[in-house]
Amino acid sequence: MATADPIAENTLAPLHVFRFDVTFRRDGTISAPNSDPVPLCSGAFSECTGLEATMEPKVIKSGGLNYGPAQRVGQVSFATVILKRGITTTRDLWNWFQLVAGGAYSYRLSAEIRMQNQNGDPVLTWKLARALPIKFKSADLNARGSEVGIEELHLAHEGLSLIATPPPPPPGTP
Repeated sequence: MATADPIAENTLAPLHVFRFDVTFRRDGTISAPNSDPVPLCSGAFSECTGLEATMEPKVIKSGGLNYGPAQRVGQVSFATVILKRGITTTRDLWNWFQLVAGGAYSYRLSAEIRMQNQNGDPVLTWKLARALPIKFKSADLNARGSEVGIEELHLAHEGLSLIATPPPPPPGTP
């Protein structure tokens, strides 16, 4: 029998994907599991793609089971996350990439991508564990072009998780 109260989750409005921010943090250690944000870049990102995890099932074909093979849980892989932003004069992203590509020791950083509602309150937070810059792409230069230059940072990471975000305060609450 159906109840008169709808499930609260089914009455939520879909989230807009154009309000988000990215924060980088040093990965925590045993003595300091939660670290302060690392001021890596001063510009906001305009696009984030690759928030994706794929589980490759293991197929087991059993003798006598003619209807189809059994599917078991397999290894999970993560897509490369690509962050894009309008090019600025800051060199922070390039410096991080250059440290890693040059063979110097560089901290792996966790990245948190927070989606925000229309009031700017965080509503959903994705966390990339142990992110490592694997590609940096600067804007293409063209004397006849009139568009804004876009730079890209590609990140490989070792885990994607959806972390708890506290609900926004009710309207009218200080």
